[in-house]
Amino acid sequence: MRTEKEMMGLIIQTAKEDDRVLAAYLKGSRTNPNVPKDRYQDFDVMYVVRETKSFIADPAWLERFGKIILKQEQDDDFGYGDRFRIRSHYEQSYSWLLLFEDGNRIDIGVETVAAMEKGTNRNKLFLPLLDKAGCLPELPPPTDEDFHVTPPTAKQFRGCCNTFFWSLCDVAKGIARDELPFDMTTYHLPAHSMLQKMLGWYIGIHTGYSVSCGKLNKYFKKYLPEGIYLQYLKTYPDSSYAHFWDAIDASCALFHQTAQFVAERSGYPYPQGDEDGFYRYAGMIKKR
Repeated sequence: MRTEKEMMGLIIQTAKEDDRVLAAYLKGSRTNPNVPKDRYQDFDVMYVVRETKSFIADPAWLERFGKIILKQEQDDDFGYGDRFRIRSHYEQSYSWLLLFEDGNRIDIGVETVAAMEKGTNRNKLFLPLLDKAGCLPELPPPTDEDFHVTPPTAKQFRGCCNTFFWSLCDVAKGIARDELPFDMTTYHLPAHSMLQKMLGWYIGIHTGYSVSCGKLNKYFKKYLPEGIYLQYLKTYPDSSYAHFWDAIDASCALFHQTAQFVAERSGYPYPQGDEDGFYRYAGMIKKR
């Protein structure tokens, strides 16, 4: 596997030698001082270019970075372009996700100077690599503060609690009907995501809202107390309905514990009635 130094050298040298490229900058986790470095990090790179059309029309230039074994690009159906709703304005910016045979991965994009000045494709995790045209802005050192957990409003806290328990009622109904695909999706998206939201606020209070939980909460293990994290692991179900109920019970216990803490520290009332309503409905389901 090529080293970080080798990959960065290749990225910068490619930008230097291509007359269409005016500047290059790095973004993402490799610029984040709070993220441990490892071999699995992507190289999130943006080239500022004169125009994007030629890069899109002939993507052979991407092969300079190595032998590609898997690729996704912005205009692919069901890909990241759809997920992030960026299936348009390709004359302003376009990007590719590239996986190479040695395991390295580059997420690379091209954008015009006008697009770069709008800042659409960047945030405060921004590190200039090369500026042949003097077009890159002068910004402070990279920081992940844009991604820090933020305190909930009273309405957000109330909505999180309500959605958690309401969605679990749908899960219970699905269990009664033996609708496992419905149950798994409903549990993991509305219900479990609200538990994760509450755990994020729990972390925020303990850290003074000064950290990020990471993409899809991947840093929970780092920031949650060990006991809380072990409880959290028990909230993941398998295809057994008996185990599913165990996971629901674990989720409810953990949600109650952390939501009570967040409520007390935030000065909000905890909606005990919503929790009681779910348990009453779940009891009806279990008796049938």
